[in-house]
Amino acid sequence: VDLGGIDGLLHVTDISWGRVGHPSEYFKVGDEVDVVILRFDRDRERVSLGYKQRFEDPWILVPEKYPIGKRVAGAVVSIVDYGAFVALEEGVEGLIHVSEMSWTKKVKNPRSILEIGQEVEVVVSEVDPDKRRLSLSLRATEPNPGEQGAEKYSVGRRIRGIVRNLTDFGAFIELIPGVEGLVHISDMSWTRRINHPPEVVRKSQEVEAV
Repeated sequence: VDLGGIDGLLHVTDISWGRVGHPSEYFKVGDEVDVVILRFDRDRERVSLGYKQRFEDPWILVPEKYPIGKRVAGAVVSIVDYGAFVALEEGVEGLIHVSEMSWTKKVKNPRSILEIGQEVEVVVSEVDPDKRRLSLSLRATEPNPGEQGAEKYSVGRRIRGIVRNLTDFGAFIELIPGVEGLVHISDMSWTRRINHPPEVVRKSQEVEAV
């Protein structure tokens, strides 16, 4: 930036409190801009400038604006192997970890759930203003099927479900998406000694259990 006989550097990290891919997102050659002088090295004739410093750091108000449990909206700005970053406002982003994307699916690739630019509703799960970290949950916007299952399925109730997995010690029965129950091998028959669960049930079979 020409300050009138001397150039100052407005570094990309001092343009915005948020993400800046390239300075051209904010400026073009010939623009007149208001900046703040951050450092002046007279010997080297170097001037460091700031643009974002004209405004208050948004993280100062994050604990007040985004308390734990609050439901907020934002846009997906970045997707990585372990989750997705969501911008709640300029300069304030939070991470949805893969473990917080779904109650019922084991998400291995966040890109199968979200895409860049997508608007999402999330719930704030953790706030650390000192480290400028905000943890968000996508699945918390929906009821936890595990908690629903605990309310819905009482001891002694007869139910129907689909066999989803077989192990050496029993069979896992899906009651509703996200809720499975175990039929232990010892509870498969009163009269037969069962050595392997496939002797009684098969995968994808609909069964009745208590």
